[in-house]
Amino acid sequence: MGKTNPTNKKGSLTIITGPMFAGKTEELLRQIRRAQYAQKEILIFKSSLDNRYSTTEITSHINNKTTAIIINKSKEIYTHLKKKPKTEIVFLDELHFFDPKIVKTLNKLAKEGYQIITTGLDQDFRGKPFENTSFLLALAEKVIKLTAICRVCNGEANMTQRLIGGQPALTTDPVILVGGQEAYEARCRSCHIVGKLATFVEERSDYP
Repeated sequence: MGKTNPTNKKGSLTIITGPMFAGKTEELLRQIRRAQYAQKEILIFKSSLDNRYSTTEITSHINNKTTAIIINKSKEIYTHLKKKPKTEIVFLDELHFFDPKIVKTLNKLAKEGYQIITTGLDQDFRGKPFENTSFLLALAEKVIKLTAICRVCNGEANMTQRLIGGQPALTTDPVILVGGQEAYEARCRSCHIVGKLATFVEERSDYP
């Protein structure tokens, strides 16, 4: 890869973030439509892990969609950019599904002159920051932070609740679990719950 984009324009990094069901993908699709209307040269990427609604398209929870390039690793972005050297804008959905090298990759591309627009959960189901998103939030020129509606109190929700069999997931559960409304809800800080393993104190019999 060269050090500058063929368009010789300054690159930038825009992060669309928030909890699940906040409309992050809808906002990404809106930005894609704007770029297409402006006749920009674009590439759209999606992680192979995200197979909730489609294996070939970026799809929102309300079923708006667009075709995307499915990749397994961050480095594959460079391969597709070489095939389409006039690319101006790179769109990428669901930062948290990518390997940690996505941070370096997108930051480098922005320095090379590409406009990067991407979505990502800012917190996992435990309420802890997703590393990919949190690093890029610090590096971004623009952050669009969205909220959802809490499924419990109907207040403003900024967190993602994971439910397993209708019960809050445990802190020990895997961080990444691909799912939709069957496994996740938007919750406010007050209504968000993380399950904990029950601690049992086993009685011990003392023998003489």
